[in-house]
Amino acid sequence: MADEPLSLTVHSMPSPQRQEGGGARRTVKGRWKMIAVMLCCAAPIVASYFTYYVIRPEGRSVYGELIDPQRPLPAFSATGRDGARVELQSLKGQWLLVAVADAACDSLCEQQLYLQRQMREGLGREKDRLDRVWLVSDAAPIPKRLDNGLRGATVFRLPANELAQWLVPGAGHSLREHLYVVDPMGNWMMRFPAGMDTQGATRAKRDLDRLLRASASWDEPSR
Repeated sequence: MADEPLSLTVHSMPSPQRQEGGGARRTVKGRWKMIAVMLCCAAPIVASYFTYYVIRPEGRSVYGELIDPQRPLPAFSATGRDGARVELQSLKGQWLLVAVADAACDSLCEQQLYLQRQMREGLGREKDRLDRVWLVSDAAPIPKRLDNGLRGATVFRLPANELAQWLVPGAGHSLREHLYVVDPMGNWMMRFPAGMDTQGATRAKRDLDRLLRASASWDEPSR
C-alpha cells in the first residue's frame, strides 16, 4: 500500500483574555437576573404605594401624613405585659396601628386607645389584617380599668428614649398625641394628626381602608 501524506490540523489554543471576557459576561448576566427577581418581588408593594399616593382619584384627600423616608422597626428589645422580653421586630408581618403613652394613661391616652379600637372594628372583615399596639413608655403598673379595652391588643413597654429614636411627633406635639401606622414590612409610614377626634378617626379609617385595599395583592391576615 502506498504511503499517504500525514495531514495535521492545528487548533488555536483558548485565549486567557477570551475566557476572562466570557466569565465577566456571565457574571453581569447573573447580576441582572438577580436584580430582575428582586424587582418582581418588590413590584406589588411598590405598585400599591404608587396607587395610593400618586394615582389619586380627583377629590380624594389623605388625612394621615406620609412619612418619607419610612423608618423601619428598630432592633430593640421590649417587655410584654407578662414581663417577658420580646424583640420589637417580632411585630413585623401585620399592619399596625400604634398608640404611645405612659402606663398611667390619662384621658387623652384613653381616647387614643378607644379611637384605635373603633377604627380597627370599622374595617369589618379586613380588621384581622391590622393589629392594635400600645407602646408604654415607662415601667409603672397599667391600671386595671384598661383591661377590657386592651383585650386583643398588643402591649409592649419600651423606654421613652428608645421610642424617640423611631417615632417622631408633629412639630409642637408629643408622641402620645398621635396614632401611627406601620406596614407589614415593619416600616413606620404614616402619622395621623395630633388630638384626633371622632370625626378625624372616621377620616383616618378611610386611609386605612385604602391602604388595605392597595396592599391586598401581597398582604394576608396574621403573621
